[in-house]
Formats: sequence, C-alpha cells, structure tokens
Amino acid sequence: MSAIKLSLIIALTLCSIAGNCRQKEYNITNYGAVPGFKVNNAVSIQKAIDIASTNGGGIVLVPAGFYITGPLVLKNNVNLHLDDNALLMGSNKRLDYPDDQLFVISASDQQNVSITGKGVIDGQGRELVENTLKLLRAGTIKDSEYLLKRPQGHRTGILAFRNCKNIIIKDITLKNAASWVQDYTQCTGLVIDHITVESTAYWNNDGIDIVDSKDVKIINSFINSADDGICLKSDDKNAMCENIYVADCTIRSSASAFKFGTGSVGGFKHIVVRNLVVYDTFRSAIALESVDGAIIDDVDIRNVVAKNTGNAIFIRLGHRNKDDRFGAIKRVYIANVKAEIPNAKPDIGYPVEGPAPKVAPHNLPPSSIVGIPGHNVEDVVLENIEITYGGKSNKNLAYISTDSLNHVTENIAGYPEFTMFGEVPAYGFYVRHADKVIMKNIKIQLIEDDFRPAFIFDDVKAVEIHGLGLPASTVLPSIILNHVNNSVINGLLNSESQNAIKKQ
Repeated sequence: MSAIKLSLIIALTLCSIAGNCRQKEYNITNYGAVPGFKVNNAVSIQKAIDIASTNGGGIVLVPAGFYITGPLVLKNNVNLHLDDNALLMGSNKRLDYPDDQLFVISASDQQNVSITGKGVIDGQGRELVENTLKLLRAGTIKDSEYLLKRPQGHRTGILAFRNCKNIIIKDITLKNAASWVQDYTQCTGLVIDHITVESTAYWNNDGIDIVDSKDVKIINSFINSADDGICLKSDDKNAMCENIYVADCTIRSSASAFKFGTGSVGGFKHIVVRNLVVYDTFRSAIALESVDGAIIDDVDIRNVVAKNTGNAIFIRLGHRNKDDRFGAIKRVYIANVKAEIPNAKPDIGYPVEGPAPKVAPHNLPPSSIVGIPGHNVEDVVLENIEITYGGKSNKNLAYISTDSLNHVTENIAGYPEFTMFGEVPAYGFYVRHADKVIMKNIKIQLIEDDFRPAFIFDDVKAVEIHGLGLPASTVLPSIILNHVNNSVINGLLNSESQNAIKKQ
C-alpha cells in the first residue's frame, strides 16, 4: 500500500471518528430536549444517540444552552458534539443514576465514538453528594461505610469507557465530578486532545484515569483536579497499560500530577511523556508505583517543570497484594526536570486540599527510588535534573543517624506516597534496594540549610554519578554509600573537600 493511500485512509478514519466529515446531524432538541433546569433530558438525548447509531453513525449535537441529563450511553459511530456555549449538566439527584451507571456518559464494547466541541460537561459533584448524603441519612439508600469515610459507592463521575476502540475526546471542558472525572478501562486507540478538566468539587476525582488500555495519546490538555491529575492504573493481572504517549499538558493536583498506580496489578509498558508543567501540587510531580504485582518496563519521561510541588520524583516498588506475585520496575529514563519543592503545603487554599500525612512529624522528604529487600528497582537513569528544596530541617523535629539507616521503615505493604517512609536522613535523593542507578548532571539547591546529607544509597548495586552540583553549605559527607557495590562517582561540583563521599 502506498504512503499516499495509507495517509488517506488514516485521515478518513479520524475524520469519521471526530465528526468532521459530512455526517448526518441529530440535534437533541429535535428529539425533545429542552434547555433549562426543569427537565431531565436523558431520554431525549439517548433517543438521538440510538437513532444516529442505528443509521450508521453521525453527529449528535448539543446546541448552545444548558441541558440537564441523567446517565447517557454512547454507541457505535456516534460523535456527541457540544456546540460553543453548550452546557450539559449531570443530574444532581442520586436516584437518577442506576447503581451500575454512575457516570454521566458511558460506553461499553463500542467503537468509533467521540465527544467533541468547545462546550462543557458539568457533573455537579458537590450538589450530587449533598443529595446523596440526604438520602443516606433518610435510609432511602444504603452505604455502611459513609459515616466512616465518604459515600464511596454512590459517587458519580463524568466519562466511563470500557473495552471500546477508536475513541476521541477533543476540545471539551469537564467539570465538578464527585468521583473519577474520566475512566478508560481496557480500551484501544484513545486520543484525548486539547481538553480542560476543572474538578475540585469533591475527593477522589482523578482528572484522567487510563486503566489497562493500549495505544493512548493525551496531548495539549489542562487538568486541575482534587486527586491525581493523569493517572495510569492496572487492575487485571493479565492486562496492562501499553503504548501510552502524554505530551504538552499542564497539571495541578491535590495529589500527584503524573502517576502510575495506585492500582498496579498487571503492568505498564512503553510509556512516553514529554513537556509537562506542574504547579501547586500536593504530592509528586512524577510518581511511578508498583505495589500490587505490576511490571513497569520501558518508561521515558522528559521535560517536566514543577513549581510549588510536594515532591519531584517518587519511584516505588512495594508489595501490598496478598498473593506471592512480586512486581518489577525496570528501564526508567527521566530527563530534563526542574522542580521547586517548598517547605510548606503546596495546595493550601484550594477547595479540596491533600490530607495531612499519616506518618509521624518529619523533615522535608527527598525524591526517592525505593524497592524492597530482595526485589530491587532496576536500570534507572536520571539526567539533567535540577531540584530546589526549601530545606530548614530540624533535628528536634525528627532525626535518624546515617549510621542507623535500618531505622528507616521499609513499609513494604504501605500505601505508596513520598511521605510513606517517615523521616528520611537525606534531603536530595534517597535510593534503597536498587540495581544500576545512573545519575547525570544533577543539581540540588537549598533555600535554607539542611543538616542531612544530600544523597543516601542503601543496598544498591552499581551506582554511577556523573556531574553533581550541591549547595556550598551542604554538610559533609554529602553522599552516603551503605552496602553499595560498583560505585562510580565523578564530577562533584563541591569537591573542594575530600570528604564528600562516605562508604559504610
């Protein structure tokens, strides 16, 4: 097949999915939809979707105006297009949502489906939760755990796609989910392009969740969420997230910005990330976590700028699953990262802030690469990394001697987050249970002095550091090597002292 013919086929396919061809248009008002707050238009909008799909596909148009709807099911070859100034509002009445349909728009086992246009889909999450709590207290609906935590089983999201192929989500704005904003599970061929997520109305509302899906592209988007921004998950030991490309996105989160996990059962393979801007984020700018048996393999992340963020890089191999499967993390390359880590809570003032740490008081944690005994993180390369820490550590707050590194908790089955080890006796990087870690051109700065050494490598095979810049005020030794084999360290920019490195 010639390149011209192949390009034409691709163009026609994308045209069809995105609704840019001469497709038949199905205006929801022609099927009974009425703008305003008085009418739930779910039946009318669903009728337009069903007819469009039955007729071979087309554009279901939501015109300018605001429309209330209950849950909708998107079907084959349909592009739900929200016109400029169109607002589709999920019902704020919990009883409008069946227990198995807790998303405003969902699709299962469909193909060539899309949601496009510059309109807005608003989940009315806070109002929905208020209505849910009213029903729970009246005994109309049941949830045995809602008084202990939140009405977990009754919260609604906005988009959910299961086992679908050829999906495009483009240009739209998604707001105010009471649960995950978007959930794409075991889908193939997904493009998310130039969307806006503004969802800080309630807890656990990840901006984008990709679960065991393949051939995914997320580009040119803005995410502001009260939970993780862009999150890859794996829930099936026989599946994985594979061939994922994320680029040119801006993320604000009261959890982590770009993250693998926490659900990490199957795996993550061939992940490429480029050009992220992260700000006012409570946890990590980059978090790679395998704690349920997942294999993380072949990750390439470059060009990340993180300002006012709780942590720069967090790589964790743990074991909280109850079976005997152990995960693995290998072949990770992270380059061109510039991060500013304040000695303060980065998301103060947002409607939903990250929770207070569950560990004892501790000084500002460093970036970390941590496995578990007998199961090392492998083949990690960090290049051109610049991190500025707030510093100002205090021995009266917490202190672990570098001669007592075994006092740092392993927390093997703990929930993965950068504070999970409590007090860590380093301010720049903490590396434990790892094999072949290479650092090139690393620069660490402090706003205020820190009494701890900059780097600790504990139970690490094959460490290489080529070019390391540290503050002039850094304590010596600045690098601690404990049970480390095959270390190569050169190019220390504070090498006036012969005591920069301590082996023990």
